[in-house]
Amino acid sequence: MARTDERFRRAYNRLLDICSTMAIGDELPAETALADKMEVSRTIVRTALQKLDSDNLIRWEGRTKTLIRKPQAEHRLVPAESSLSTEELEHRFFEWILRFDVPAGTSLNVAQLSRQFGVPVHNLQEFLAGLSRLGLVERRPRGGWSLLGFTSEFAVELSEFRMVLELNAVRQLLTLPPEHEIWKKLKTLKREHEDLKSVLEERYHDFSLLDEKFHSAVNSVVKNRFVLEAQKLIKLIFNYHYMWDKRDELERNAAAIEEHLEWIDAMLDKDGARSEAAALKHLRRSKETLLQSLRVHKFA
Repeated sequence: MARTDERFRRAYNRLLDICSTMAIGDELPAETALADKMEVSRTIVRTALQKLDSDNLIRWEGRTKTLIRKPQAEHRLVPAESSLSTEELEHRFFEWILRFDVPAGTSLNVAQLSRQFGVPVHNLQEFLAGLSRLGLVERRPRGGWSLLGFTSEFAVELSEFRMVLELNAVRQLLTLPPEHEIWKKLKTLKREHEDLKSVLEERYHDFSLLDEKFHSAVNSVVKNRFVLEAQKLIKLIFNYHYMWDKRDELERNAAAIEEHLEWIDAMLDKDGARSEAAALKHLRRSKETLLQSLRVHKFA
């Protein structure tokens, strides 16, 4: 099967995953934002959206695309390849946990999950072994795996580790020369935050995509394989937690945008003290939001 067709299948299933985290009546993000999120072209995104529309999962009116029906298992496209990449498996596994509120202590049926995710059993075993080093799962004494889950203790430890990594990234960023690409990225991100702020009441659901883009840009200046591995987990958890708790979402996202802008301005001014203070302010608030989301969904 052609590579482009396989890329479409993956993108379409990824779009189904995004829709599964939304409520009926929610509007999908703009095509550009979806393309950034899914790491595919706008052409593929548009083709995937057209299929959602033809399958009566969304209502497409002009630029507005509204979710009218939750995706089901039968809507997924069967991958042409025999297994997923590690990154795709991570996305599916974490979305499964978060979307279906899988509680801590749940026994993981490896055979069932391998069929559900479309990966060989040995690949899933290797993936779970990697998660066990992060404290998310553990091997049972008599075989098999258990989910340790996203507890409050896990969230606190993850948040504190995130602060260490991102403060280190800020310090490295401020030492970079004027011609480094990060400065152009920050200026672009500032405009994107200001644009979203001006229409936030209509597009506040788009903030999670912009939040991920901003933090990824800051962290991209660190070239360390161990840091990059940890950042993948942090990005997944802090990105999806914006989708867990819909209460006061507009107000929370408005506050986060202001914090991002304060942080960006400080970095553009190359003011170390202000940059670290703004980073800490935002990261501490994100920690509290994550903990609140866990309480709402009873993960703790």
